[in-house]
Amino acid sequence: MIINIIIAVLIFSIVVIIHEMGHFLLAKANHITVTEFSVGMGPTLLSTVKNDTKYSLKLLPFGGSCMMLGEDDNSEAEGAFNSKSVWARMSVIIAGPLFNMILAFFLSIIIISFVGSDPPRITEVEAGSPAAETGLKEGDLITRYEGSRISIGRDLYTKVNLDGIPSDNITLSYKRDGKTHDVTYVPDSEEKYMLGFTHESGENKAEVISLMPGYPLAKAGVQVGDIILELNHTVINSNQDLEDYMSSHPFSDDSVDITYQHKDRIHDATVTPRLTKNAALGFVFNLGREKQPPLLILKYSVKEIGYWIKTTVKSLAMLITGKFTVNDLSGPVGVVDEIGKTINSSRADGGFYVIMNLLNFMILLSANLGVMNLIPFPALDGGRLLFLIIEAIRGKGIKQEVEGMINFAGLMLLMALMVFVMFNDIRKIF
Repeated sequence: MIINIIIAVLIFSIVVIIHEMGHFLLAKANHITVTEFSVGMGPTLLSTVKNDTKYSLKLLPFGGSCMMLGEDDNSEAEGAFNSKSVWARMSVIIAGPLFNMILAFFLSIIIISFVGSDPPRITEVEAGSPAAETGLKEGDLITRYEGSRISIGRDLYTKVNLDGIPSDNITLSYKRDGKTHDVTYVPDSEEKYMLGFTHESGENKAEVISLMPGYPLAKAGVQVGDIILELNHTVINSNQDLEDYMSSHPFSDDSVDITYQHKDRIHDATVTPRLTKNAALGFVFNLGREKQPPLLILKYSVKEIGYWIKTTVKSLAMLITGKFTVNDLSGPVGVVDEIGKTINSSRADGGFYVIMNLLNFMILLSANLGVMNLIPFPALDGGRLLFLIIEAIRGKGIKQEVEGMINFAGLMLLMALMVFVMFNDIRKIF
């Protein structure tokens, strides 16, 4: 447990330090005086001064900071942040998120070099299905689905998982023998009541492996990894028991009593299934990793970053539209818990896969930090960038006092959100 926490803290800190390193290097390149560059937070343990910059190692091993002369005031002294051109200041602000993307790119190269990527290739087409009637065949490479570009198998999986499968028309493009084909078909569909989760097959415990946002189980607080123990007071010992129960007792609009295990605790909940029109793609696509030649390693590394950026932006959009709620957010505590789960679930496969999965988690964190910091919200890099864009358009900046007040208010809101998310993470864990 302690080792997992240490590893999680190191991963989180590396991602944040790389972000701050981006600000630091561009500040130096633009002759802005960096007053302090620190690793960690809190009281200083060790420090040294070189070329007017104090380099510090601090007590708490969480992230770091890059503090610049005149960053938060109107100082026009030589080397002050606000004494530089608006374009120079923009480059310094953008550098943090950009360095996160660069880190994610190089980590992707490492992972794909060793274990490959997941081309969105069709592996099976259901005989007699509408998809088969359009001419889709095993081996076709999906390039677009419902208006979205598909670069890797997880692109399609995430699109289907978050948005569902349309029951009226499915529009997609695929590539075969170097030629691109566009097809549209009406999928087979049926209406049924659902709780909104998936599970494995077989005799293992009935573990929830995915949840549909906004569906009954997710709303009830069930989490991925929880074990279903009872449905309507019928004992569920395995995935097969769960499958048998749902086959013999189809859900309706009647409420369902569920007992599930979250870590070491047993919880009860009553949920009402949601009527859903379920459509079938009519084909199965690849999610497995395939080794790639050198040039394609670079190509798929770029696609990997694109996937995480799109996923983060999509999640933000769903948060804004209410499909996700703040209860679905995770902060540092939740990140540490998820990294611990990643280590524990990978350990049985050997140290190599533990390392690969941790690197993959670093890609996720780095891409998320890069995208989230570009949100035009006060106190974030994106908020500061917005002020600089306004300055570039107007030819003069907003009064420092006004900008400072707005940033302070934004910081207070962010701190309140972080406290809420932290307690929510703790509640989820226990």
